[in-house]
Amino acid sequence: MKKSIVVIPTYNEIDNIANLVEAIHNSVPETDILIVDDNSPDGTSDAVREMMKTDAKLKLLFREKKQGLGTAYCAGFKYCLEQNYDYILQMDADFSHDPNELPRFLEEIENYDLVIGSRYINGVNVINWPLSRLMLSYGANVYSRRVTGMPLRDGTGGFKCFRASMLRLINLNEIKTNGYGFQIEMNYRMWKLGARIKEISIIFVDRRSGTSKMSKNIIWEAMWLVWKLRFSFKLHSRSRHIRKELLKNNK
Repeated sequence: MKKSIVVIPTYNEIDNIANLVEAIHNSVPETDILIVDDNSPDGTSDAVREMMKTDAKLKLLFREKKQGLGTAYCAGFKYCLEQNYDYILQMDADFSHDPNELPRFLEEIENYDLVIGSRYINGVNVINWPLSRLMLSYGANVYSRRVTGMPLRDGTGGFKCFRASMLRLINLNEIKTNGYGFQIEMNYRMWKLGARIKEISIIFVDRRSGTSKMSKNIIWEAMWLVWKLRFSFKLHSRSRHIRKELLKNNK
């Protein structure tokens, strides 16, 4: 049986974390959960440690200070690869990503290397966002698609599932981006490696509680990143052959 795990970065998510863990367990009981917490002042990591006493499928990766979303995901991915998980999911901690969708990701990843939960593959499926935020997100996706050439309708979303054998081909130590930029860069690297990518339609609902981590720095980083990726990223000449070998070994 394939091993799967959900990676969830947290910073001040005390109001959501217990309910989210319960919802994930109800949706995908056999899947483990890894919380990557950047020393949340509200005690998120303490709440996770308390739950771990009676929950063997819940893990915690604690970091001493806030270092950003991208580095949190990379740290979580490294842990999952070291523990030999087969499928690695990622999602937000604020219920903007519906845990009930997780079985769909695990079903689709059987035939793909990366499954992306798309807000824009079938129109616009976003609830409770102000028009300005929606226009920023939609515009960022159009912009990144045109600059990089990636055939993705939603390259900035954070609800995804990776095949671990493909994720191993990416040097996670090279990833320094956060927010929008991190999602775009990971998708781009997977695409350039020849990954089989599938977008599935999801409904994105704005966070239940807490505050958004979006900032102007994250937006500017993503704007410059797409040009950097387009002109400086070098495709490993053997990557497609490596992917075929990995898929052959995984059958």
